[in-house]
Amino acid sequence: MATRVRQRAAKAAREAFGWDELREPQLEAIEALVGGRDVVAVMPTGSGKSAIYQVAAVLIPGVTVVVSPLIALQHDQVERLEERPDAPDAVAVNSSMPAKAVERAWEALGSGDAEFVMLAPEQLAKDDVVDRLAELDVSLFVVDEAHCVSSWGHDFRPDYLQLGDVVERLGHPVVAALTATASVPVRDEIVERLHLRDPEIVQGGFDRPNIRLAVQRYENDHRKLDAVIDGVVEAEKPGLLYVATRTGAEGMAEALVERGLRAEAYHAGLPAKTRDAVHERFQSDGLDVVVATTAFGMGIDKPNVRFVVHADVPDSVDSYYQEIGRAGRDGEPARAVLHYRAEDLGIRSFFASRHVDEKAVGRLHRALAAHADGVRAADLAAELDVPRRRLTGLVNQLEAAGAVVEVDGMLRATGMTTGAAVDAAVERSEERERIDASRIAMMRAYAESTSCRRGVLLGYFGDSYEGRCENCDWCADHPGAEIDDHDDAPLAVGGRVRHREWGEGDVMSVEDDRVTVFFESEGYKVLSLDAIDRGLLEPA
Repeated sequence: MATRVRQRAAKAAREAFGWDELREPQLEAIEALVGGRDVVAVMPTGSGKSAIYQVAAVLIPGVTVVVSPLIALQHDQVERLEERPDAPDAVAVNSSMPAKAVERAWEALGSGDAEFVMLAPEQLAKDDVVDRLAELDVSLFVVDEAHCVSSWGHDFRPDYLQLGDVVERLGHPVVAALTATASVPVRDEIVERLHLRDPEIVQGGFDRPNIRLAVQRYENDHRKLDAVIDGVVEAEKPGLLYVATRTGAEGMAEALVERGLRAEAYHAGLPAKTRDAVHERFQSDGLDVVVATTAFGMGIDKPNVRFVVHADVPDSVDSYYQEIGRAGRDGEPARAVLHYRAEDLGIRSFFASRHVDEKAVGRLHRALAAHADGVRAADLAAELDVPRRRLTGLVNQLEAAGAVVEVDGMLRATGMTTGAAVDAAVERSEERERIDASRIAMMRAYAESTSCRRGVLLGYFGDSYEGRCENCDWCADHPGAEIDDHDDAPLAVGGRVRHREWGEGDVMSVEDDRVTVFFESEGYKVLSLDAIDRGLLEPA
């Protein structure tokens, strides 16, 4: 069976898409999907995640729903399929399209003229859209950028949270969750939130050996800013420069233009047309540098990015890995440079702080409790006179607290008192703050590492790396230095441990004298190995 599926997959890849071969992780994922098993595919940027669902869709009769977070990305996916004359046709349905175009897309799906439909998660929050999908033979449900579903992920998006319920309303077609970066807790939440059933976890390895890793440390902010500008001016182009704030993006772009570069700022505060124009110019090599906040980058498929520079420390290793993965997708040498000042971690801690509007949460819970048979989100938003996005955020807080469930598109209170629901929401928010703070601490650990940087980076994702990479600043600065592979360590990467106070956790990395463990309620903790001798930590 397995061999036959792989043969069919190879044939479909060649005849429909023009690909000479598929890599082992792609084949493993396609095999599972064709066999009716849900899949979580964690593969680096540029490793061909889209090929998984495209080939699987050819082999599985029926409509394929692809959830993409950005309208620009949806159009790009449709265009790429159109470039393959023997591939199935695709349509998009989104808010930027006129009503007639949307209706034509639905008609093409209903008649069988199109097999793929690209949708944003916001569209799937609409009952009429889900109802129309339910009338079709949806056989494959694809969640692109699946880390957005996780509240522990670096790019959490509330609109992703209803996707599990959508899957159930469609009769649970086989699901493919795709992401370029997902640490163990993020993977676990993807499985939970999307209601995946015994999924196949396919991991393609996190290493991008052609990207040289480096960190430059500073005590003075002005020196850091000067070094960032000088470094970008001197670097091989094109490239991306990430900053923490919108003001920083605009200021850096102006400084680079003054130095003779074709540079533009990109952030969420710019008009959509401006953002689209910057994106298109960068894709067509019309810009040397885009100076951006994290708003820029998701879905970028540009092979010749030669550098990714961070002028400010990111909020997590997850974010950092995702962003540097946009460099060197052509396999040629590229650089990832982090300009680091310890004081900059303060702004990330500020962004990580959270606040529960207890009055609004309480009001929402009382309204939900009054609807014994449940209520649709759109009706509840109208009843409370709050914007739909605001309502989604409040509902998410109550869902995380276990005070609300969503079944078949209907929201229902679970029986908690309003006071208990509010207290639980506050407690869950505080827990999330602790986790976010721990992720910032792990970013500090990477920036201040005294070992091979690639080993530290991969260890965060539970992907062990032995020896020296010879393509990072630490290896260059410490020629011949030995790195302990920790074969005799009492704990192993990927193993489960139990802490006397924090319960069970996953071992993320092991160093000479310390171990990093992720605890569900506390986040990442770095513990000395003598915690084992003292009885604080033991294998689970």
